[in-house]
Amino acid sequence: MESWKSHVRAELFHRDCRQRDPFSGLFDKVSRLEEMLDFHIKLWQGSSKENRSSRCPNEGGTLYLRVNEVEFLNQQLKQKISDLTSNIYLKEAELQYCHSQVARYRTEAVLLAQGASCLKSDLEEYEYQLECQSKELTALRREHSTLTEEMAATKLQEEELLDRWLEEKKQEAERINKHNATQERWQRLAGRLKKRYRGKSRPPPCVAANTNNSSDIKPTEANI
Repeated sequence: MESWKSHVRAELFHRDCRQRDPFSGLFDKVSRLEEMLDFHIKLWQGSSKENRSSRCPNEGGTLYLRVNEVEFLNQQLKQKISDLTSNIYLKEAELQYCHSQVARYRTEAVLLAQGASCLKSDLEEYEYQLECQSKELTALRREHSTLTEEMAATKLQEEELLDRWLEEKKQEAERINKHNATQERWQRLAGRLKKRYRGKSRPPPCVAANTNNSSDIKPTEANI
């Protein structure tokens, strides 16, 4: 609803402007004529007073009015010239200020362009570095994946070797245990055999006494 009102308001404003523009020149002419009429009335009043007091009433007639009108127009022209001169000075000052602003903006634009070119070169360098770093990162990721695979394979091989070593150690322990058990059995058997051999090789008590006596006699025979 507000957009509709604003649209209607804008259309009315444009209509008023279109209707007022053709009569703007007439309004200016009417205002100038009113000024001239007021001036003529004042001059006529002044001339009528002077004609009453003068001897020749027709001497200060139309010529007097024209002279005063010319003086009035000259004053208006002088005022307009002074106004235009002051406006020219103001415009020249504004123009100089605009030139200074343009020069300042031009230097700022040059500096900004230089800064933009430097930033562009820095950006290109950063993009190149980023590209190189991305390539290095890709290579490092590939190397990391390769090393991870190799490490997994090495770990698997290590686990297999550890299992084999444990299995071999287990078998070796079993062989050692079997060997120790065999040695223990052989030692027990040897002990038993030694005991039996000792029991069989020991002489009876009478035989042992005779051997003792014979040993006692032999030295006597040697002495004889």
